[in-house]
Amino acid sequence: MKKACFVAALLLCAASAFADEGMWMINTIDRVLEKRMKATGLKLDGRMIYDEEKESLSDAVVALAFSCTGSMISEDGLMITNHHCAYSDIHALSTMDHNYLEDGFWAMNRSEELPVKGQAIYFLKKIFDVTGEVMRLRDSLDVASHPMAMRRVYKLMEDKYAAFYEGQGELICSSYYNGNQYYMALYQVYPDVRLVAAPPVSIAAFGGDTDNWEWPQHKGDFAIYRIYTAPDGSPAEYSPENVPMHPKKTLKISQAGLKDGDFTMVIGYPGRTNRYASSYAVEEIVQVQNPIQAQFRLDQMKILDKWMNEDAAVRLKYADRYFSLSNVQEIREGEIYCYNRFGVVEAKRAEEQRLQKWLGNSDLIYRLGQKYDDVAGINQQIVYFQETLVRGTNLHRYANALFRGDTVLAKKELTSLDMRVERDLLRYSLRQFYKYVHREYWGEYLTRMYDSCGGDVDAILRDVIDEGHIREALTSCRIVSFNEKRDQIEAGESKNALERQYKDAVYRMKRASKQPMYPDANSTMRLTYGKVRPIRPRDAVSLAASTTTAGILEKYDPDNYEFTLKPEVRELLEKNPSVPVNFLTDNDITGGNSGSPVLNAKGELVGLAFDGNKESLAGDTYFVDEMNRCICVDIRYVLWVLREYAHMNDLLAEILE
Repeated sequence: MKKACFVAALLLCAASAFADEGMWMINTIDRVLEKRMKATGLKLDGRMIYDEEKESLSDAVVALAFSCTGSMISEDGLMITNHHCAYSDIHALSTMDHNYLEDGFWAMNRSEELPVKGQAIYFLKKIFDVTGEVMRLRDSLDVASHPMAMRRVYKLMEDKYAAFYEGQGELICSSYYNGNQYYMALYQVYPDVRLVAAPPVSIAAFGGDTDNWEWPQHKGDFAIYRIYTAPDGSPAEYSPENVPMHPKKTLKISQAGLKDGDFTMVIGYPGRTNRYASSYAVEEIVQVQNPIQAQFRLDQMKILDKWMNEDAAVRLKYADRYFSLSNVQEIREGEIYCYNRFGVVEAKRAEEQRLQKWLGNSDLIYRLGQKYDDVAGINQQIVYFQETLVRGTNLHRYANALFRGDTVLAKKELTSLDMRVERDLLRYSLRQFYKYVHREYWGEYLTRMYDSCGGDVDAILRDVIDEGHIREALTSCRIVSFNEKRDQIEAGESKNALERQYKDAVYRMKRASKQPMYPDANSTMRLTYGKVRPIRPRDAVSLAASTTTAGILEKYDPDNYEFTLKPEVRELLEKNPSVPVNFLTDNDITGGNSGSPVLNAKGELVGLAFDGNKESLAGDTYFVDEMNRCICVDIRYVLWVLREYAHMNDLLAEILE
């Protein structure tokens, strides 16, 4: 209770500039937060949002293996999320004869629903404070001297409560406020998940990479699953005898729409933020990590794009890989842009001046900056290694399987690839590796081949692929070599340890001065609130907060894959040019919030969060109030696609019942 009151006190101090900032823990909704939300437009009692004892809105919100968020929309287990969250599942189910990415998938009855392998849906049942227990255990195990020991702490805590909640679900212990608070969450996990509906990418991802992180957008970014249980209602692995689950709570859908200034609330599972990171951490991102990641992945995308445009089979085989590359590449590039544009390093330096004054004679901040300087070179080497021989080609998974002696998995990995594509990717990776990674880290095979071939990468490539030395090439250089060098440089006081001390000091200072502070996102359920809000991203540029199907027709380009339309879709759009498609809010979200339900003042489902704008990409470490936006697909567009294009009348009746 005291901790909840402390959060309430922080919220009272939050000035209007901070009204919409923050990903608040779902279990900390008290009368003060509720009052602030009601001042913004909420028309619900706070206990209708989260209540461990009674049915509440949070019961209808789920995590898709903690990578995305979904919500329950029917009494028979229908769950809606983003298409891009379902992309890997749809890709895995697709074949050249049944390409569900390009053509869409519509199960007209339950017998046509497709089981999804490897998916798991998590329902939060309760969350409770275990701070005291964790801290006592942490101290007894001397975690400060053995950082990896925290994994054992979590395991011991989870095992303890697993005995208490035996048969009731899965327990996960998480750290908040840099280890100043700990909570245990109990989840019910459902593994039998089946695909029900997914529009083609020409609807779901209209505008593709060109529009990604931009506004305005016109994406129908949704997909629908159904969750199944054993006949007795308990979670169960896939079986033909399983039945649709009956969730504790479903969301009511509103077709009334929203207007500028209307209240919006997002409940979901944001992945990771680092809002309390030091200026030096941000500087490392801007100067060391992101430039390499953005450039290398862009070059890899160009290689894939060439092959995908030439061969439809390659497009299908590498669609998921390309999708992943492009998303991360644009994020990294956008982060650099935002960190520089909004002066994030300078803003954090100003915060550090205030922290230094509060700390007094401590040299913590100086030591932290010095340590970042010391390890900058080796950290850059690690990024070069990871972006070439680790992430630069899909062959590394094959090589690692061979390295572990798993020939069955190795063969499976190899058959999923196109060696023409992999040869080009590996050629690029080896060139960048030899150019940027210092010789001392190359390892025996890569050093020997470089010397014997006179640095001719094509000659090395022939030995690697044609002579069957993929495993030797991709395991010649190992991360342990870099880590040993970094340990030598850090000389007993690691950069990460100092960064943790820094964040702890920030926490203590803010707590002492009652400044607003919320825990960084860590894939646990959070709530954010805000309003529908247009944006002025640049001087003299004003953009409205909503788009319609008219914009799809305006962008249509039959010669550009990202902006093509199926003839039947174009015909429908020409007859219906004013259907709402996407809208903007100022809710504070991040990765993991994809698919999160966007709720109106009454707690009704009005859309799904699916993207942020380019100007919000500093959000991992710094919130820019005037520029932060959440891009959402309007639920009315989802219903329109289901009704007019897919003709799924039975499904619509189930959803709108």
